[in-house]
Amino acid sequence: MAGAVVPEVDGGEPLSLRTTAARPPPTLLYVTEMTYTRMNTEPRTAVDGPSRSPEFRLAMDALKGLRADLFDDFFTYRPLPPKDKPGRLARVLPGPLRPLEVWTRHVLVVVAGMLAVRVSFDDSEGDLLAALAMTFCSLGPILLTLVRPVGAFWFSLVSIPAVAWVQDGNSDFPWLPASFVAHLVVLTVVAARTRPRTAAWMWVLTAAYGIGAEGLYGDRYFGSNAMPFLSVSALALLVVTVALVRRAAEEEVTAQQTVTAHERSKRTVLEERTTIARELHDVVAHHMMVVAIQAEAAPYRVENPPEELAKAFSTIRENAVAALTELRRVLGVVRAEDYEAPDSPQPTLSDLDGLLANVREAGLAVDKVVTGAVRELPQGVELSAYRIVQEALSNTLRHAPGASARVEIGYVLGGLGLRIVNGPAGIMSSFVKQTPTQGAGHGLTGMRERVAMLGGEMTTAPAADGGYEVTVFLPVARVTDEDGAGEA
Repeated sequence: MAGAVVPEVDGGEPLSLRTTAARPPPTLLYVTEMTYTRMNTEPRTAVDGPSRSPEFRLAMDALKGLRADLFDDFFTYRPLPPKDKPGRLARVLPGPLRPLEVWTRHVLVVVAGMLAVRVSFDDSEGDLLAALAMTFCSLGPILLTLVRPVGAFWFSLVSIPAVAWVQDGNSDFPWLPASFVAHLVVLTVVAARTRPRTAAWMWVLTAAYGIGAEGLYGDRYFGSNAMPFLSVSALALLVVTVALVRRAAEEEVTAQQTVTAHERSKRTVLEERTTIARELHDVVAHHMMVVAIQAEAAPYRVENPPEELAKAFSTIRENAVAALTELRRVLGVVRAEDYEAPDSPQPTLSDLDGLLANVREAGLAVDKVVTGAVRELPQGVELSAYRIVQEALSNTLRHAPGASARVEIGYVLGGLGLRIVNGPAGIMSSFVKQTPTQGAGHGLTGMRERVAMLGGEMTTAPAADGGYEVTVFLPVARVTDEDGAGEA
């Protein structure tokens, strides 16, 4: 622009001097426009994510699935394992053959292979070389499904034109009878051993081969069996896919039921422990409060008690109150917000007659037998014994209607023995419809929790007459005369 003439207006002032401060120089504006134009006109590369359409992404995902199912490690060694345990077929087999029922799937594959061999020999029309070639191309893929399923599919697909070339004069095209049987078996077995997406890809590739072969060489043959084969194979794969989906759903439901049962059992244990902790809190808190009150009142029962005695009782009271406060702080957290301590005392073995009377009114004939010298036991032991008998009789009412029960209580040296046994369900049980309750079946868990809390032992087992028996031993610390005198 050195030789350019700058125009002048209004008194000879150059126009460039008047407009420079108001807008960018023309050179900078030109570069900016070129840059903007180039940025908006250059085609986007495949790296740009937003340029991909949903159809393109769907197609790429489909190709990735095809490669993962049928190309990546297509010859991987995956032997078909036997079943975990004999199935329903084992019930009709002779005794020595029942353990072998776990190999049923392998036997079915071998039988299908023998059928393909028979078809190969029938279709060879006496040509031994053709019969051997077709046998290899039909039996080989079928047996290969037992160890390398995806490789067996490719082997079968490649062998189809080979068998057609061996029997060039056959009118069946593109699947000769041997290839028809072999490839159908291979598709079915491989679909059962893989997943529905793999079955869909195998059918698509098979359809592509059939339609392509018919389009290229169909005019050389009188008829085509491409559509019949594709229809039959689609039906077979559909049945296998439905069976796989149903089995997966059943396994998922079974797993969920197992988890639910486990969680329900854990919840039952926690609820029972919470109940035990509440009852233990009430029992211990009551005794600690009695100790604190007696320690506070003891000095007033003696005229002019020694200072040491008064101080000792004061220390006992302070310790009892401190222990009670700590007990309420620790065990009080297990109480629900709406839980209130019962006004009446907790039940003991002396209240067992009332429980048995209520059970008899419910229709359960129950007897009580007491052996040994009846004595007062710690309140926690008597409460647990009462609850164990209560739960055992409730289980009898629930699971053995019409049966009779017997409660045996033995006061032995060092503890308390319980034995609750019921007979088999009565005749009327078949006419009584039992309604299961939530958490049913976990009563024994709560009984074991109570026994374990006291360091006892518990055994449960079916009785010889068809009933059920619960045996419990709850240890009780022995109190000597010296201990009793000291406590007094």
